[in-house]
Amino acid sequence: MDAYSETKEKNDVDEGVLPAEDNLEKGTYQESRTTTWAKRTGSLLRRWGVETHGISPIPPEQRTDTRLYEMFFVWFSANMGVLSFSTGSAGPAFFSLGLRDSLATLVVVDVITCAIPAYFAVFGPKLGMRAMIQGRYSWGYYGAIIPSALNVFTMQGFLVLNCIVGGQTLAAVSDNLNDTLGIVIIGIISLVVVFFGYRVLHWYESVAWIPNVIALVVMLGVGGKRLHEAPVTAATPTTAAHVLSFAGTVGSTVISWCTYSPDYGVYHSAQASSKRIFLYTYLGFFVACFSGHCLGAAFAAAASTVPAWNEGFEDGDNVGGLFYAVLAPAGGFGKFLTVLVALTVPAACAPTMYTFGTSFMTIAPFFAKIPRYLFAIVSTAITIPVAIVGATHFYETFVDIISVIGYWSAVFAAIVLVEHCVFRKGDFSLYSLDYWNQSRRLPPGIAAVLSFLGAVAILVPSMSQAWYVGPIAQAGTGDIGVETGFFVAASLYLVLRAVERKVLW
Repeated sequence: MDAYSETKEKNDVDEGVLPAEDNLEKGTYQESRTTTWAKRTGSLLRRWGVETHGISPIPPEQRTDTRLYEMFFVWFSANMGVLSFSTGSAGPAFFSLGLRDSLATLVVVDVITCAIPAYFAVFGPKLGMRAMIQGRYSWGYYGAIIPSALNVFTMQGFLVLNCIVGGQTLAAVSDNLNDTLGIVIIGIISLVVVFFGYRVLHWYESVAWIPNVIALVVMLGVGGKRLHEAPVTAATPTTAAHVLSFAGTVGSTVISWCTYSPDYGVYHSAQASSKRIFLYTYLGFFVACFSGHCLGAAFAAAASTVPAWNEGFEDGDNVGGLFYAVLAPAGGFGKFLTVLVALTVPAACAPTMYTFGTSFMTIAPFFAKIPRYLFAIVSTAITIPVAIVGATHFYETFVDIISVIGYWSAVFAAIVLVEHCVFRKGDFSLYSLDYWNQSRRLPPGIAAVLSFLGAVAILVPSMSQAWYVGPIAQAGTGDIGVETGFFVAASLYLVLRAVERKVLW
């Protein structure tokens, strides 16, 4: 066994994934057989290339990957797809915005918000820690249970949305294939990629973007001439509430990546330039998000004036149908591209499903003893039936899930950023990897939890959802929960953490 495998097996033993040899002598005969089976299974899976490492930080000697360009392709592939197209299309289709207002909103929101997950990505190579583990250095050992649990639901929400749009896109090309079967196919492909883990996921992301880029270029070629027919302004007067609500939805889809963007650089070199890591990641996010968002807004706005597109769009409930309707003039090639685009939706599903497992493992030591790849199976089993139900009301499902994800993600980002930039002065050497699972050596987390509760107290009245509209939103502001939650959390944590450090830690 090589040095890498020995170190990896030691980490797995420490986390409970594999039993230590000494433990075999202390248990009963039945326990010995069980633990021996578990160890053999883990060894076999590693030979097949399945990642068995859990959530412990990756030590510096294992962070040797210098291919920083992978940071670009992971996030470019994850966002250069039909879900980003769907996000942009929500401006005209759901928020009743004209093309001009939709595009202006997208420029501002994408330029700003893509910087947040890109900055968080720097933590991966520098610390070798998953995002939820790194969160313990501000939220505390027990306080970090809150964002970890919320991140589990976040991952499932994203999986549901991706499976819906992937299933709809796949079903659009065949009368013999419905949304349900399409969702099942996308879910299973995602599971296969995630089951093998980090390295296979990185390889898949490095090529998954190719058919999506080709498809979008062909869409412009065969349908671009109809885009001038898109209404520049909305049929009804545009209000600030509509613009801010759309901005909040778009911002939520981008900001929420910060809760797992560090996870995909933990094997990259700790000596890498922080600026280069940030730049590669930012470009990956921005180029993909902005392109997908703008094209989604443009084609959705034009769909109302192009009967074939509107029929495929099903009056705003079938993004996959719109995608195929635009490509249909390309004949068989258009159908082929649509299928490829659908089959690369796992590029967005895979990172989400992967972090579902690591977030679940962070909630409690008991969950950390369950192998990561088993969580991928559980996640798939939950995602498929929920996506099948949600597909019947796509935009309502989309906006509800994305907005709620954005609310708490913005609060999490604010707290971690203030801790790192203000109290640790941006110095990664002030994070000791030895303390990651020692509650007494980590911050108490009181400041973070109180800041979280204070942010919730202001963002709830600022919400505007189909099931609840807060009094602040009713006053005409629209949904500004993401913005108010971020700034209130940052302000409260700045004060409360200073007091916590002085009094308790």
